[in-house]
Amino acid sequence: MGNADRLTTERFGIPSLLLMENAAAAIAEAASMVLADDLGSEKITVLCGKGNNGGDGAAAARLLWLKGARVRIFLFGRVEDTNGDAKTNFEIAKALNGQRSPKGGTIELAEIPELGAWKEAVRTEVEDSAVAIDALFGTGLARPLEGDLADAVELLQTNGIQSEPTVISVDIPSGLVADSSEIIGPHAAADLTVTFTAPKFANLMPPAGSFNGELEIADIGTPAELAEEAGSGAFISEMSDAAKWLRKTAFTDTSYKKKRGTVAMVAGSAKYAGAAVLAANGAIESGVGMVTLAVPTCAVAAVSERLHPEVITIGIAETEDGFASVEAFDEIADLLATSDAVGIGCGLGSEHETTRDLVRRVIENRKCPVVIDADGLNSIAPMSVEGSPDAPLILTPHQGEFLRLLGTDDESAIEDRIGAVRDFSRDHSVITVLKGPRSLVADPDGRVVLVTTGNAGTGKAGNGDNLTGILTGFVAQARRFGIDQFETSFVAVYLAGFAADIAMERIGARSMRASDVRRYFAEAVQAIEEEF
Repeated sequence: MGNADRLTTERFGIPSLLLMENAAAAIAEAASMVLADDLGSEKITVLCGKGNNGGDGAAAARLLWLKGARVRIFLFGRVEDTNGDAKTNFEIAKALNGQRSPKGGTIELAEIPELGAWKEAVRTEVEDSAVAIDALFGTGLARPLEGDLADAVELLQTNGIQSEPTVISVDIPSGLVADSSEIIGPHAAADLTVTFTAPKFANLMPPAGSFNGELEIADIGTPAELAEEAGSGAFISEMSDAAKWLRKTAFTDTSYKKKRGTVAMVAGSAKYAGAAVLAANGAIESGVGMVTLAVPTCAVAAVSERLHPEVITIGIAETEDGFASVEAFDEIADLLATSDAVGIGCGLGSEHETTRDLVRRVIENRKCPVVIDADGLNSIAPMSVEGSPDAPLILTPHQGEFLRLLGTDDESAIEDRIGAVRDFSRDHSVITVLKGPRSLVADPDGRVVLVTTGNAGTGKAGNGDNLTGILTGFVAQARRFGIDQFETSFVAVYLAGFAADIAMERIGARSMRASDVRRYFAEAVQAIEEEF
């Protein structure tokens, strides 16, 4: 983003001061929205560092003053020690110090070379404000904050703990490192972060992303091609992506079950019948035309009584203790060959070699895309199969399963989650859905999408099975409609997460179950279709 800002001026002649003014306008607008435009009766405090982030804050303070707000700026340094566009805005603020705006706003600037005796005064101002704007440090930080600045960010850690002030961070909460998800030291905790042009990793990726509050991405005038030239290969999912996919697969008067796609689900066991139910029910509710569940014969009765009646159930060869055996492959070979997508692994178990052999035979003899989850992943770990463009493999591991696929128990191997999932997908030519607090979907070509939906309520048993069903159903539809399977994969994860967000709103994270996510899936789809 630093290069993008520089090239905006060098290549397109857009002054950097104008970019700062646009950034300030976005911050001022966000503060105005928080206060519902009742600016005259509220106090706003702006904490500024000496760099461009502080310059954004000083300019935002001036714009809020013009709107009629009572604004006080604390500059942690002296105006004479600032540079460039930031200095221009600090000098303007200093010249306006004590002046009243046409709408009755007031503005004050206090220069604080050392926090020292000022700390309690600043604390009082922050606590007495309706909004506190964090403009101390932006994306240029690379080391932990110390001294006065470390003390200053401690004043900006409400993060919803108290009703006021609402903390708005400029670009990134001060103290976080833009290119990292890790917490390196003291930092602000925002209720709202206004970032510019494109999000940074620390805006989204936990644990750092957990301190951004609501994230707003503001366009400040940087041409899109400059952001694209950055070549990060990382993207975020948006509701418009889901809307586009849903339009491509819309129901018409000519829709019928085979045209909508067919799913074969190989799942379940005597011990884990519920996983098969969740996966198959998730698939049939995805919009696919037909779902057939292949489950060990001893589990058919237990599964059938909980399945949607539209799901076809067949019993397959099993071990003495009720797990699928490799002999089942010949029984379902025709089903697998004529399906548009296969889902395998949910509740299957991986204790027996014969079950693992079944998983490998299904994958190695595939005629269509295969979605692999849970014990399907354990059966091929360390990673022992390869994907292909004509019959893609879509793997859906959580962190522990991903480590097993990598052949290690060293968690440092995935400290860089984006890099790890990108390399894995490239090396094995597979689409990988790495589930977690911020799920990632990686393509063999190096693209990685951060899915922006979902919540802590999904961290319970059964949600992976539900997702596998929805994803497999989407994959089958995509094959019928000629849609890219990478796009399909992150849209499926997005929609499942969106349904989870609705479920959390309705019943709360504590009580929501995987079946609740499926229950609200139709509402999630309908909401997006109505929005677009």
